Amino acid sequence: MTDVKRDRRSGERVAARVPVPINAQAGSVETTGFTRDLNKGGIFLYTDSRIVAGSELEMVLILPPELTQGTRQWVCCRASVVRVEDSEDGGDFGVAASIRSLEVLPEIPS
Repeated sequence: MTDVKRDRRSGERVAARVPVPINAQAGSVETTGFTRDLNKGGIFLYTDSRIVAGSELEMVLILPPELTQGTRQWVCCRASVVRVEDSEDGGDFGVAASIRSLEVLPEIPS
């Protein structure tokens, strides 16, 4: 019998390294990280703080043009952690999360 992992993603992920501030569990964990890949249904990121599966996250980040009809957009993202991967070398933790909501934020003129 073969062990087959099923990919539950709702769409193809876009590889993007985007810095992201992270608030977990209503502010009990505040940290930063960076994305590895994302789509409108999910995100995978790395952080140096341990976040447990089942945690609720709130993040503000810039979505790349591949996900926003050609322009970068600031969004507030609320997500639920579905998996955490421990680092093999003592570095960052990998966090896979399912996005529950995306709110487009207005551009602030410079």
